[in-house]
Amino acid sequence: MYTADLTDAIALRGGVVRTSALRGLGATASDIRRAHRAGEIMRLREGVLALPSADPDVRDAARHRGEVACVSALRRAGVWIFDPLNPTRAVHALHVWVGGSGRRHRHGPCACITHNDAGTSGFGSTSIVLALVQVARCQGAECFFAAFESAWHRGLLTRRMRKEVRAGLPASMRYLVDLARPDADSGLESLLRLRLHRIGITLQTQVWIAEIAGRVDFLLDGILILETDGRENHDGPSRRHQDLLRDARTAALGFDTLRFDYAMVIHDWPVVEAAILARRRVLGSRLGRMAGVLR
Repeated sequence: MYTADLTDAIALRGGVVRTSALRGLGATASDIRRAHRAGEIMRLREGVLALPSADPDVRDAARHRGEVACVSALRRAGVWIFDPLNPTRAVHALHVWVGGSGRRHRHGPCACITHNDAGTSGFGSTSIVLALVQVARCQGAECFFAAFESAWHRGLLTRRMRKEVRAGLPASMRYLVDLARPDADSGLESLLRLRLHRIGITLQTQVWIAEIAGRVDFLLDGILILETDGRENHDGPSRRHQDLLRDARTAALGFDTLRFDYAMVIHDWPVVEAAILARRRVLGSRLGRMAGVLR
């Protein structure tokens, strides 16, 4: 087999392949050695080959004879991952699924976290469904909930897939799928809504206010607007000016607004919760007066 044909065959399989698969396509040991000497392929471990251009995470997962999994797989798909900044939860490590009977094959340096969910792993990335179930068990409820809503918002989850995720969760966590919505614009919105739900507060989400021709993230008790300003979308004086102008316009309509940024939601949640509860008490006498403004 020509080297070009051999590398094309590997590329068609995601950049990583078992030697046995190439031999099944007609490649000889001599063909493989020639491609390796030419630098066209690399040996990841005994019986596992890759193209130098293959994704580094996929290559490292293959060194474990597994697939990129859990938070690592979801990040590759563009899903928002909540970072608790707690190194014991290893949200930044490479997560690898090695199958139900697989075992960890270390490579140096190796800080990978292996998952042994049932099934037989291959190479590449796990499915979104499996990755979400792994996140729930590995990283906890908040990380799962934000990731699930992000994946749904991005159109990565069909109705059937959402049912599969729910079925794969521990019974105590299945309510998170029932609570989830597809309209969260950021993980911050997901976290805020989940945390308030836990203390018995239900929010209206993505509420349209005709007089400002726009939507607000949340509305509480028909009068208190809650906005979450993700760091990726609200940087710079121009964005800040637009936010202040929007708050002034809603204030003119009789609404109150509390606006929280990334650092507050992630690192200072007790302050956020206390502010919401206190403002809600202050506004108690005005509840129900704004119904005519909303559409």
